[in-house]
Amino acid sequence: MQTLPIRLLPGDDLWKAVEQALSLSGGKAAFVIAGIGSLKPVCLRLADQEQPEMFPGNFEILTLMGSVSPDGAHLHISVADESGKVTGAHVSYGCIIDTTAEILLAILPEWSFSRKFDQATGFPELLIEKAKQNE
Repeated sequence: MQTLPIRLLPGDDLWKAVEQALSLSGGKAAFVIAGIGSLKPVCLRLADQEQPEMFPGNFEILTLMGSVSPDGAHLHISVADESGKVTGAHVSYGCIIDTTAEILLAILPEWSFSRKFDQATGFPELLIEKAKQNE
């Protein structure tokens, strides 16, 4: 396992930046194992909902985790609003960094992740394979 700490800047899209970090590292498999920072706004797909919902306002990232493949990321987050109310869900495009985000990626060079549509779940699900020696 290789670790890759990253810092995101104001205006960065959280999901896009995590996907880009894996791409720039040359890795084929990673997990987000920690993340803190601030967002304004957040865009989340709540449990059992088909479409993401935009939440205006300022939010603090309490937890961030997920898997990342060259085909995309699957990220879960919990955030607190200005009153301290906590919401958690799937991260969607549109979670914009307010002041900063500090994220730790664990890159797994011996593995290759991809995503394939699974009829049982209705979503592109993670496929885990051993990396080929020449990758």
